[in-house]
Amino acid sequence: MASRLERIEQQRQQKLERIRASGINPYPNRYHRGHTAQQAVTLLKQQEDTGQTGALVVNIAGRIMAVRSMGKIAFLDVRDGSGKIQLSIHKDRLNESNLKLFGDLDIGDIIGAGGTMFRTRSGEPTVDVESFTLLAKSLQPLPEKWHGLSDVELRYRQRYLDLISNTEVKRIFQVRSQVISAIREFLDRRGFLEVETPVLQPSAGGALARPFITHHNALDQDFYLRIALELHLKRLIIGGFDKVYEIGRVFRNEGISVRHNPEFTMLESYEAYADYHDVMNMLEEMVSKVCQQVLEMQEVPFGDGTISFKTPWARLGLREAVMEHSSIDFVQYPKAPSLRAKMRELGMEVDPAKNWAHLVDELVSTFVQPKLIQPTILYDYPVSMSPLAKTRPDNDRVVERFEAFAGGLEIANAFTELNDPDEQRERFVQQMVEREGENEEAWTIDEDFLLAMQYGMPPTGGLGVGIDRLVMALTGQQSIREVILFPQLKEKP
Repeated sequence: MASRLERIEQQRQQKLERIRASGINPYPNRYHRGHTAQQAVTLLKQQEDTGQTGALVVNIAGRIMAVRSMGKIAFLDVRDGSGKIQLSIHKDRLNESNLKLFGDLDIGDIIGAGGTMFRTRSGEPTVDVESFTLLAKSLQPLPEKWHGLSDVELRYRQRYLDLISNTEVKRIFQVRSQVISAIREFLDRRGFLEVETPVLQPSAGGALARPFITHHNALDQDFYLRIALELHLKRLIIGGFDKVYEIGRVFRNEGISVRHNPEFTMLESYEAYADYHDVMNMLEEMVSKVCQQVLEMQEVPFGDGTISFKTPWARLGLREAVMEHSSIDFVQYPKAPSLRAKMRELGMEVDPAKNWAHLVDELVSTFVQPKLIQPTILYDYPVSMSPLAKTRPDNDRVVERFEAFAGGLEIANAFTELNDPDEQRERFVQQMVEREGENEEAWTIDEDFLLAMQYGMPPTGGLGVGIDRLVMALTGQQSIREVILFPQLKEKP
């Protein structure tokens, strides 16, 4: 016995065949839409506000989302990219061909319609349809009207259905796009130059992460998908561009979680003759202005409360923050075994393969980060956690680095960039030693980058912002998959 879904599919296929048999193309090449739904509604309001009279003729197109038949009149809700509009169709005005076509329409079909705008007795802006055209027949039923698409995994696998069914999801991705545009506008106004750098790179560098590896057949050479934008952008600073930035995809061959996706979007910017204090100030100003510009407010809902992106943000030293929230002063435990033992005293399950820097990072992510709901900057990190940052002049065990958090998420990472080529080589070598110890997240040495540094890189402030996590904080989302249109998922068996 056929399932309900199979019966619906059969019925829609039969309707498609009837439409074709009547000589109508159910998938025409083009349709010249005159107005979006929002434009049509706005024109009606303008006519009403100015007291104009006369027929307001519009021509719209969109997907049928609901049908309500009331005897000889049917009301259809049609949605396009701008919103929803109601259509009224008088069946007794239709000729025999159009009446049959109307009977074969389904929710999910895409139609074009022309007619006159008016308001119903309930005040609903409506198109009194004089003609309509089928633009695409839907052979699959949409999710149930009152429930939408609620299966989380299905929402991610079939994002097109998610966007059709859940208008709030569409809004998240509109905000994402606007956030990126506003960031570009902010940086452009400050004199930054947007650039593009290679995705395929001969060395994996710029961050402590496991890379994806691919092979170039013509060159017969392995390449890495970039794990960061950093090293090529610094080459441009060396080359004489004083302010550069890039917004692009980076790839890390690591785990998947509500905060991690193997490919994600990063903003990285570099400014010559700036340090991490300058970058702190710029980040605060940028996020605050972007929030106001896109959302028209600086306090946004998050969970049961709100996040205020107003400046200034809280600033805490990393060592002090870890001591406050975990009672551990990691400086007193300078080797991995002693720090690991202290963490176990707190009941933590500690991976014996993690080095000292990773253990400190685990203290931050376990005890500190979840409490940083309001925008907060943690600064001054141990040198072993930051192979590309300059040490503080008064403390060679600490680098001029900060991370920014909001909503319990790390949204930014920044340095006063290391520009001593000899020290940079020493740091790279140390990372290679860790790689030999089977740390798969350690660096490969980028010799061309080291050569570039020998020509001289000015003092530079660098910034990296995770666009996905920033959008999560701005839209109150708890999973990164809610802000990536097509997140990575394990294939179904």
